[in-house]
Amino acid sequence: MVRAGTEAAAQVPAWWDLLPEDFYLHPDHTDLDARHPLKVHGTAALDHLTRTGLATLMTAALLPASLLPGRLQLERELLSFYGGFAGADQAGRVFLRPPADVPVHERRPGALSWRPRGIPSRLLYFDSPFVPLHPQMVKAYRAHGRNRRAWAQHWTHADGPRPTLMFLHGFTADAYWFNSAMFSLPWLYRQGYDILLCILPFHGARRARLEPFSGFGYFAYGLASMNEAMLNAIHDLRVWMDYLERHGAPSIGVSGLSLGGYLSALLASVDDRLAYCIPNSPVVSPVDMAREWLPMRWMVNRVLRAGGMPIQELRRALALHSPLSYTPQIDAERLFIIGGAGDRFTPPRFVRLLHQHWKGSAMHWFPGNHVVHLHQRVYLELMRQFMDRHARPPVRA
Repeated sequence: MVRAGTEAAAQVPAWWDLLPEDFYLHPDHTDLDARHPLKVHGTAALDHLTRTGLATLMTAALLPASLLPGRLQLERELLSFYGGFAGADQAGRVFLRPPADVPVHERRPGALSWRPRGIPSRLLYFDSPFVPLHPQMVKAYRAHGRNRRAWAQHWTHADGPRPTLMFLHGFTADAYWFNSAMFSLPWLYRQGYDILLCILPFHGARRARLEPFSGFGYFAYGLASMNEAMLNAIHDLRVWMDYLERHGAPSIGVSGLSLGGYLSALLASVDDRLAYCIPNSPVVSPVDMAREWLPMRWMVNRVLRAGGMPIQELRRALALHSPLSYTPQIDAERLFIIGGAGDRFTPPRFVRLLHQHWKGSAMHWFPGNHVVHLHQRVYLELMRQFMDRHARPPVRA
């Protein structure tokens, strides 16, 4: 992928124009397909089933904002504003630094709240000063009161602070216990790292009480609101980085799955303070991914037809939060991408796009899908070695 907006690439089309219109139909192959055919194709089949269920939930969330004719016209007018910010030269205008002194507070977990066994942990929160980029979105977006309070669970060592891993969950998968178990975070803690599990906008305690599931608000209020949610996430992650720096963290890195992988990669495109970035199964073009998912494909195609909008225009309207639109702010040797050969939520072709864009980055495939990470111990050990290499060497617990 070639970044847009620089003099050297002035005559080269942007990634949203270069990507084939039917990219969502392109095949997915990795070297593991031949080496582990049953593991790759078996887990891929399982992903197809579970993906349809999630796509149905997301389609239901988007329907009100996508099918009403008047709302479609308003959405297109709002999205045209964001299209003007796409490109590498716009990053400073899109991702404004949060105030340096945002107060972060501590709250003891409730009696029924999950906490890691044998690990000192605490709940942290702050009231986010994020202001939407689009002036017309300020009132509606900030009306989501619970979303304005950002939350995280912080695992610390008694002799800390230690080098810290910020971990970002996937869409709907915000539960601390789930991410702790799925990614062996207690093991990484015992390798000497503090852990900060961040809650993304509209998830967990940031979800409105009447929303039907965690993450519903991320997509339910239209694509313009989704753009702001992405910017909100990056803004709040930088507040967490400021907090960790103020409290002496020797280094800060980031990793996450799916939506969390997407935002991890985007954070590396925005903030040069990261010691490393390890996106796992990252989304890079949400529009093209949605066109692969049934029944979302039908809805997206209807929106494109009803709005008279080519796919390139919709990609460009969302490109301001794609890591493909920017040059990473940290060296390629600090970037490590992980992908599942059988993943059909974020298929290998999307993961490969990021690897091609991040020239010189490391890449590892495992023979599993989006949730079933076969041979996970291999990539966890690679992660640990990568973190050790680029963070200040921690003291083993």
